[in-house]
Amino acid sequence: MHETYDLIVKAGRCFDGDGGPSSLRHVGVRHGCVVALSEDPLPEAGAEVIDADGAWVMPGFIDTHTHYDAELLASPGLGESVRHGVTTIITGSCSLSAIHGDPTDVADLFARVEALPYEPVRRILGEEKDWDSPQGWAESLDRRPLGPNVASMLGHSDLRAWVMGLDRSTNGARPSAEELRRMERGLSDALDAGFVGMSSMTNPWDKLDGDRFRSRALPSTFASWGEYGRLHRVLRERERVLQSAPNLNTKVNMLGFFLASSAWPWRKALKTTLISAADVKASSWLPPLFGPITRLVNGVLRGTLRWQGLPCPFELYADGIDLVVFEEFGAGAEAIHLVDEAQRQDLLSTEAYRRRFRRDYEARFSPRIWHRDFHDAHIVDCPDDTVVGMTVGAVADARGVHPCDAFLDLVVEHGERFRWKTLIANHRPEVLRKMLAQPSVQVGFADSGAHLRNMGFYNFALHLLRMARDAEAGGPAFLSPEEAVRRVTGEPADWFDLDAGRLQVGARADLAVIDPAGLDASLDAYHEAPMPNMGVDRMVRRNDAAVRATIIGGRVAFSSGRFADDFERVRYGRFLRAGATQRQPLPEPAAGDEPLARTA
Repeated sequence: MHETYDLIVKAGRCFDGDGGPSSLRHVGVRHGCVVALSEDPLPEAGAEVIDADGAWVMPGFIDTHTHYDAELLASPGLGESVRHGVTTIITGSCSLSAIHGDPTDVADLFARVEALPYEPVRRILGEEKDWDSPQGWAESLDRRPLGPNVASMLGHSDLRAWVMGLDRSTNGARPSAEELRRMERGLSDALDAGFVGMSSMTNPWDKLDGDRFRSRALPSTFASWGEYGRLHRVLRERERVLQSAPNLNTKVNMLGFFLASSAWPWRKALKTTLISAADVKASSWLPPLFGPITRLVNGVLRGTLRWQGLPCPFELYADGIDLVVFEEFGAGAEAIHLVDEAQRQDLLSTEAYRRRFRRDYEARFSPRIWHRDFHDAHIVDCPDDTVVGMTVGAVADARGVHPCDAFLDLVVEHGERFRWKTLIANHRPEVLRKMLAQPSVQVGFADSGAHLRNMGFYNFALHLLRMARDAEAGGPAFLSPEEAVRRVTGEPADWFDLDAGRLQVGARADLAVIDPAGLDASLDAYHEAPMPNMGVDRMVRRNDAAVRATIIGGRVAFSSGRFADDFERVRYGRFLRAGATQRQPLPEPAAGDEPLARTA
């Protein structure tokens, strides 16, 4: 009697996620798991069949740096990730999570830092929050019609504000001994619930939103190294991950992270992943240092350090002055602090402010990520169509004014209708390839679900595969396709200790079917689309020719440019717990218990 299958992925070039040789195989799926990887065709009777001829079949991608914490409640299918082959995402990055805070605290923490609309975030949390603990978060997610699987980190800003209150946690107050113990217990509770680790933030550019404590730095930035150290000890003992960012003003505290990651004779190494490995235009000398520094920390100091890196040009779009790079300097942060557009325009029109802005713009030795060159700021949309296609610098030259004055004039005249872009990092392909090939660089840093009007890197993994395909075809030396697949599947699964990232018999059937012929210029194209339940349009990429199908838990969530009819009505993914094997199929929702579809 022949075996029967629920789903067959037929005749694709299969990649195991471990970097082993790829080969032509037929994949058989039953009850949500891979049960056959056959050189010979499988019997198709009763099975759904996906023809993968000419395609690459691989484990679904893992997006390790997202800010989907609110969007998971509004639109739990996370279609922008699923349509690009992502089957697992990790929330709770950059010290931000929605585990403990009330809706207003969460909106204050998230909205300005991650460029999310404030009122929708607060509304969604108010309507949807049905948990008050890490375990409750995990259970709540498993009741929702998830698209991808979800793993989570606990955000230190969330934890600190819960223990100390948002006011005390951001005004320089030191936690009491009991408050420190509560933070340790709170982190332990999250790890007990299966969280993959904790995220923190030491860069003071990230600011609170709202009208209570607006423009204060995030709670995590006020912590001492003694406070960090106590929480690091919990992570180290449980062999969980720390994700953080150094202070970009001084960069000196990188040394603290290097020492924190290191192993001494009486303690374990701390798995540490830092933001970020990038070929920043403002610091072109930096990329060659990532490898030697990491080899020193991981070799001599016996640490476990990684850097997060984006495998494509880091291009940012902005509406007027609303862009995170302006938080780098005083005059920019002063303008962003003002919510009222009339007040902001009045400020930008004053000569005294313009002098401060120009002084900050021209300061040669100030800390920066943005290279501060308005001749590299291209206008893509504006009510004055005579300037569209020009750089701000070219407008300044034509008007005979300083570039800062030309920029501020455009903002005053047109506000958020003045849209422009600039490329701040990863502008040299040869440098980017060399950096990404280093084992110390984790491929990700997509910031999925955040900076909605500024960037859209949901297709980050496809960019890496395009580089690998081009190298295989005789292009510049880079990773093999097998190694590139491992970097966005098996490798992050191992790092975060998740049951994901493998194509092998017995594994859960979370798969991406990729057409290498579709890895073309469409990966770079700009699109906008409505964001469900948020009331805004966001930047997206649409590369449906590259992704033939995304399969989650053995069911086809997306194929041929369409989502399944029951997508966002039933559960495809689940909450993934660190260190746990979760290969059984999802239980079917009980009668009358099926989550309803969300509507835009």
